[in-house]
Amino acid sequence: MVLAAALMLGLTGTAWLKLAVPRLSIRDAESGSIYGTWPRVEQFSIEFVHSVHQSRVRECFQVEGNRIRPIAARFFAFGAGMQAELAEGQQMSRDGDALVITGFIQSFRELNYIVGTVSDHILYIHREKEKSEPISLRDRCGKNAHIVIRISRTGFAGL
Repeated sequence: MVLAAALMLGLTGTAWLKLAVPRLSIRDAESGSIYGTWPRVEQFSIEFVHSVHQSRVRECFQVEGNRIRPIAARFFAFGAGMQAELAEGQQMSRDGDALVITGFIQSFRELNYIVGTVSDHILYIHREKEKSEPISLRDRCGKNAHIVIRISRTGFAGL
């Protein structure tokens, strides 16, 4: 229906993506069952406790069209299981007690996570002028759930 409306307005490709509202969805990786959807998502992050060194990690993402691009990885301990070398264009800096990697180039159609059994995975939706409330993925999806995070476009912004 939305695509039909876009075609009637003469919108194609990039123009349609710019007008359509980005919607983040989390689904079960095997069954495709929807755990939740959130409209108007431009940035979001996932925070979890690293299983080896037991410290927080926050991965921050930017929505670009129907793709997801990492914009920062924040971690509070360095060691096994963490990125050891920077890729071309990446930078590492300090922000208080956190080490922050930025400069990611690659984007993804989807993200795959396994929700923690001991420690939770927390989703934060970042919207301008709104406080980002934590969303427990363990409460929403269950322990050890294999999930897929995707962006789709629905409706039209401002119409």
